Formats: sequence, C-alpha cells, structure tokens
Amino acid sequence: MDNLITGERIADLLSIKGIDFEQKKMFGGLCFLVDDKMLAGTYKGGIMARVSPDEADRLAEQPGVSHMIHAGRAMPGYLMIESEVYDSDEALGFWLDKCLEFNPKAKSSKKKK
Repeated sequence: MDNLITGERIADLLSIKGIDFEQKKMFGGLCFLVDDKMLAGTYKGGIMARVSPDEADRLAEQPGVSHMIHAGRAMPGYLMIESEVYDSDEALGFWLDKCLEFNPKAKSSKKKK
C-alpha cells in the first residue's frame, strides 16, 4: 500500500478518535507523534508501530508482523507491519490502539535545549 494513502488513513483514524497528533517526515516515511512521542509511521510500504516491549514478541508472532530493524539495528518495542495485515480500518485501528496504549509509558525522544 502507498505510504501517502496509509498516512492519510492513520491521520483519519487518529482524528476520529479525537487524538491530538503531529506529523513529521522521518525514516523515509511519515511519522505520527502523540505527546512528543513517536506513535506509528509509514515505512517501506507498511507501517512501523511503537508498542509495549512486553507485548512486542507476542504481537510479532502474527503473520506479516516482525520486529523493526532500521539501519541494521533492532529497535525494541517497534514492529514492522505489512500492508495486508491492516487492510481494513478495523485492523489498522487495532494497531493504532496498541500504539496508543503504550504511548503514555513511552519515553519522549524530544531533544532538550
């Protein structure tokens, strides 16, 4: 699925849920931040999702879901999800809900001045 279309779908679902978010171009795609913390983003035709590291192994057992590797490094708590896994809004909503559950516990990567 096209990164632009996926980005629009993510933005639409977050808006429907009443979530304030920011969009930034990162990792060659479009990332969505909530409370200055990365939530999810488009990446190489799929999405990367920031979930609880405690749940990541279990979630990665699903077909089309794997641990995120960027620049040769594993990214704990980040999953790569292939487009066929979230082809419906309900399925995409499941992944966004997993990201939103972890977001309050996630550390902000915002640079301090």
